[in-house]
Amino acid sequence: MNSKHFCGLAMWQKFLPGWDADKAIMTISYTLKVANARFGGFSKLLFRWKGSIYKLLYKEFLVFIVLYATLSIVYRHLLNEEQKRYFAKVAEYCKSSTELIPLSFVLGFYVTLIVNRWWAQYTSIPLPDQLMCVISSNVHGRDDKGRVLRRTLIRYANLSSVLILRSVSTRVLKRFPTMDHVVEAGFMTQDERKKFESLHSDFNKYWIPCVWFTNLAAQARRDGRIRDDVALRLLMDELNLYRAKCSMLFHYDWISIPLVYTQVVTIAVYSFFAFCVVGRQFLHSDNLDMYVPLPTLLQFFFYAGWLKVAEQIINPFGEDDDDFETNKLIDRNFQVSLKGLRKAICHSQCPCWQWMTCTRTCLQLERTNTGMKLQLSPPYTMATMAETLKPSFMGSTFDMRMSDDPEQSQQVEASPSMTRIQTPLLNRFLTAAASPAVSLKNFGKGRLLRLRTEGTFPTSSPSFYRREDVEAVDRIDEEETEDEETQYGETPTSDSYLGVPRRPENAGAQKNELPQITVMQASNDNISLTEQPSG
Repeated sequence: MNSKHFCGLAMWQKFLPGWDADKAIMTISYTLKVANARFGGFSKLLFRWKGSIYKLLYKEFLVFIVLYATLSIVYRHLLNEEQKRYFAKVAEYCKSSTELIPLSFVLGFYVTLIVNRWWAQYTSIPLPDQLMCVISSNVHGRDDKGRVLRRTLIRYANLSSVLILRSVSTRVLKRFPTMDHVVEAGFMTQDERKKFESLHSDFNKYWIPCVWFTNLAAQARRDGRIRDDVALRLLMDELNLYRAKCSMLFHYDWISIPLVYTQVVTIAVYSFFAFCVVGRQFLHSDNLDMYVPLPTLLQFFFYAGWLKVAEQIINPFGEDDDDFETNKLIDRNFQVSLKGLRKAICHSQCPCWQWMTCTRTCLQLERTNTGMKLQLSPPYTMATMAETLKPSFMGSTFDMRMSDDPEQSQQVEASPSMTRIQTPLLNRFLTAAASPAVSLKNFGKGRLLRLRTEGTFPTSSPSFYRREDVEAVDRIDEEETEDEETQYGETPTSDSYLGVPRRPENAGAQKNELPQITVMQASNDNISLTEQPSG
C-alpha cells in the first residue's frame, strides 16, 4: 500500500470517527513472500499480525491463562492440607480423563471438511469471462443496436451474480442494501425493476435475469444477429454453467454443515481444556514444580487455534481478514465484461495494425440506448467505502521491487555457442571412478557375440540359457557410440545430426590397443575372467 492510500486512511479516520481503518485491509496475501524457498522462509511469517492466529486466538488464550493461574493460586495459598490432598485426587482424575477424548481425530476430520467446503465455495463464484467471449464472438452487429444487445446480455449475467451475492455476502448487502442501489449502480433499469418486483415468489429470485438473457438471445437468433443454432446452443451452455454456479452459492449458504457436528467438535475442545485446567496443575507431590505449564499452553494454542480456523472459514462471505473480497470481484467482473466486449467490437471492425488506435477511440464511447450512463465502477455506500482505499490485486509480482540498475533490465539473446558452465568439484566426483554398470559398455555387442560364437560360454550354467535382450544390446551399442564420440573428440557434422554418427579414422587402431577378455570354463560351472594383452 503506497502513500496515497495511507493519506486516504487518515482522511476517513478524521471525518468518520466511528470508522475502523482495519476494515480497509481485507484478504491477506503472502504469495510473494514464499515465492522462493530459503532458510527460515516460513519463520518470517510468524511476526505478522493481520490475518494471524494471534489476532484470532489471543482472547481465548488469555481466558485460559487467567483460569489456570486463578486455580493455581487457590491451590497453593487458600487450601489447607486436607483440601489439598482432595484436590490432588481430583487433579489426577481429570488428567486421566483427558486421554479419553479423541480430540485429534474429531477436530482433524472437521477442519478437513471445512477447508474443502471453503475452496468449493470460492470455485462456485460466477465469473463472466467465458460467457463474455462467447457473446463477443457469436452475437454480431456493428450498429448501436448490436452493441446494446451485447452489453445487455452481459449486464443480465452480472445482475444475476449481484443478486445472489447480496443474499450470501454481508459486504455486498452493505453495498447494495436495497434494489434502488442496484438500479443506481447500473445493473438494472427502472422498468426491469418493476418487472422483477411484480413477480412474487417465496424463494430467491436471482434466476430471473437469466430468463431475460435466454429470451433476448432467442430474439437475437430470430433477428439473425446469432447466425446459427450451434452458436445459440454454445451461448446457452455457457449461461447454464454461469447460472449453475449462482445456484451452488445459494445452496452452500442454505445447507450448512450439520449443527450437531459443529456442537460435538466445540464441546470436545472446551471439555478437553476444562479438564486440563484442573488436571495439569503442578501439585506438591510432583518432583518438579514449573508454575507455568508450557506444554499445556502450546496444546491449547494448537487445538483451540485449529478450531478458530474452522470458525473463520466456515462462512467465507463475512468480513474477516481472510474472507472473500466479493465487492472487488463485482467490480472486476463488471469491468472485464464490458471492456472485453468493446475490444472485441473494435477488433472485428478494424485491421490488426489499427486495432490499438480504434480501441482507444471506442473506450471513450460512454453512450447506450438504455437511458443509462455506463459506469465501469459501481458506487459504494459509506459502510463499504473503506474497501475502495485498498488497491486492486494485480498479481503477487506487481509488489516486487526490481533492481534500479539499468543493466539488469537489458535484453540479451541466448547464444547456442556459449560455453557450458560446469562445476569442477562435481566433475571430479563424476570422473573419479567408473561404475561397473558403465564399464559394461566397453564389452560391446560385437565382443559378446564373438564370445558366444567361439563357444567359450559354459553350457551347463543356467544363466546362459536366457534369451538375448535386444533392447539392452541396442542401448549398449548407442552408449558405446556416444562414448567413442566423446573420447575421440568427434566434431558434429551433417551426418551426425541425421542420426548417422561418424567414426574417427584412428578409432580402429585405438580399439586394438584395448585389452581383450577371454572367458574360461572352470570347475563347478564357475566363470573365470583372465585379461590378456592384445596381440
